[in-house]
Amino acid sequence: MGFSFELQQLCSHTQARAGAFHTPHGVVETPRFMPVGTLATVKGITPQQLKEAGAQMILANTYHLHLQPGEKIVRGAGGLHRFMGWNYPILTDSGGFQVFSLSQLRQISEMGVIFRSPRDGSIIELTPEHSIQIQNALGADVIMAFDECPPAYATREEVEVATGRTYRWLERCVAAHQRPQEQALFGIVQGGVYPDLRTAAAKALTALDLPGYAIGGVSVGEIPELIDATIRLTAPLLPIEKPRYLMGVGTYREMIRAIAAGVDLFDCVIPTRLGRHGTALVRGERINIKNAQYKEDFRPLDESCPCYTCQHFSRAYLNHLVRSREMLGYILLSLHNITELICFTQKIRAAILGDRFYTEFADWLEPKAVLP
Repeated sequence: MGFSFELQQLCSHTQARAGAFHTPHGVVETPRFMPVGTLATVKGITPQQLKEAGAQMILANTYHLHLQPGEKIVRGAGGLHRFMGWNYPILTDSGGFQVFSLSQLRQISEMGVIFRSPRDGSIIELTPEHSIQIQNALGADVIMAFDECPPAYATREEVEVATGRTYRWLERCVAAHQRPQEQALFGIVQGGVYPDLRTAAAKALTALDLPGYAIGGVSVGEIPELIDATIRLTAPLLPIEKPRYLMGVGTYREMIRAIAAGVDLFDCVIPTRLGRHGTALVRGERINIKNAQYKEDFRPLDESCPCYTCQHFSRAYLNHLVRSREMLGYILLSLHNITELICFTQKIRAAILGDRFYTEFADWLEPKAVLP
């Protein structure tokens, strides 16, 4: 039981680092991409396939699981790990991002958020205490503090209010947390694109000496240059001996530049969302497999990819499946896309351990490079 972060190697030219995050359900080797399993399932992918793809930690969504099937049922099943058949590390978010995206259905106060359920119209109140109570019942290894995530178009005054409230809510989350030996509570640094707010927030949160920290409120509509600047500023402000998690990011460019700034963990719905729309990720590029050019392309998506899809099927077959709207096509694309992003972070980790990160990935770190 318990949590620790082992720092294994630092890059000699950047802030990139390789480490091992020890949890009650296993070790997460960092840097690492984490697939998203919103409703206790990574869409279309079995737990065995996830493990074979290299997944070590996956996410589930507090808000959605509270609505369906409810934390009482998950707890009755023995917790998320048993409920979904994944006996490895799991992270649950607080539900805050989903609630705050319901701009027409919610009201924010210092107490928390009151919103109307999009499922049945019932009124639900989600407070920091309630979010932690739900996550304690779900039983994930890492749970996230309830925070207010302002949109990219928010004014400085609105961001300042949200950042202050996020800290006060974090204090309440810490007080409400009933399973600290089994579940690591991560705080979330907010502050928008304002360096002074980010710096102050990071200082306040790290003073609480939490098991880990996340960078939130990026990739919510800002231009890439501002995202880069915010991450480069914030990551080094977080404790070197604790894991650092960048929320909602999962493209090659975003991950590699964040890793260079010292980030360890990433999550994003991109691989399965693209897969469900007939799009494959191939070495960072997106290809629409439904296009006519792939009808007689008998190569795999990527000759170097170890995934089940690339080892057994051609682009022509995937083109046929997607054009026929066969479920298998979307599953195979999602499986490949997940493997693609995990393998990418594995390659970066190997380069950091060998102190080759800066030389091997220099093109991605060039500020003016035109990359996806």
